[in-house]
Amino acid sequence: MIKLLSCQWQGDFVIFLEFSDGLSGYFDLNEYISTRHGSLLDPLYDESFAQRCFVDEGALCWPHGLELSPASLYKHCLVAEVA
Repeated sequence: MIKLLSCQWQGDFVIFLEFSDGLSGYFDLNEYISTRHGSLLDPLYDESFAQRCFVDEGALCWPHGLELSPASLYKHCLVAEVA
């Protein structure tokens, strides 16, 4: 099972993610939340809140209890180019 190892806020609602299988890439949070609805997603429209993301037990989390599964993130992640 793939787990999320780390996240780093890049600005402009983009989060750099690293997964346990070695994949790393960029997750566009704005694009993700614009196609979904729910009260837990509403606070993420505020960038000062959204950038408080962290990894807990392999999932991307926020202080108000929202967790995004690594499997979902993996599907939406734009793979980082290797230099």
